[in-house]
Amino acid sequence: MLLKDKVAIITGAASQRGIGRATAACFAHHGARVVVLDLDESAAQRTALELGSGHLGLEVNVTAPAAIQRAVAQVLKEYGRIDVLVNNAGITQPVKTLEIGIEDYNRILDVNLRGTLLMSQAVIPAMQRQGGGSIVCLSSVSAQRGGGIFGGPHYSAAKAGVLGLTKAMAREFGPDQIRVNALTPGLIQTDITGGLIHDERRHAIIDGIPLGRLGAADDVAHAALFLASDLSSYLTGITLDVNGGMLIH
Repeated sequence: MLLKDKVAIITGAASQRGIGRATAACFAHHGARVVVLDLDESAAQRTALELGSGHLGLEVNVTAPAAIQRAVAQVLKEYGRIDVLVNNAGITQPVKTLEIGIEDYNRILDVNLRGTLLMSQAVIPAMQRQGGGSIVCLSSVSAQRGGGIFGGPHYSAAKAGVLGLTKAMAREFGPDQIRVNALTPGLIQTDITGGLIHDERRHAIIDGIPLGRLGAADDVAHAALFLASDLSSYLTGITLDVNGGMLIH
């Protein structure tokens, strides 16, 4: 029970085969009271119910400051504290540089990067008041290797921005005992990637992964559990790769 009696908010956590949902289930199993945030209110509430009693599902657009503040206020009213934030909500788009329109650029940057900032800004004051907390930010191997999987260059740029933001927040809020760390998943089988991997390409990708398989959502969830729990109490500002060795550097 690594998160017993902790309150954990996870964004983008209602997708059936997503990293966020796997993380929510993992955290609940380890004793956390989980707040599932998602654009789909009914899916968020359904996910919270499936986790068991004592969990909460709320509709939130992570690019909307007022909606975020309302959700955080509701969490604090319900539970009185926020111990963990997992900035998981994200979107991608498989296009090349010359195909990126300004609306596409804004949409990808807003959800992946600005959403991470806005959610963190909303929970940090509560963490400061209670004397600490843990923020886990989801980046991507695409930020490290310069794309080349599914997301376009604007996705790589957004996820690289998440890494820089993570380190800057870790440095700023370390004195408050707020730890901020990043995860960089490799190719994970989720609802987003499931329909995009054709057999031929799947084999080519797996050939480049030393562990010989694609990642599962649970692989990332377990890494998030480590960073959220006291097992990583002396870690902040780190980037933890979860890619089966596809990017050994």
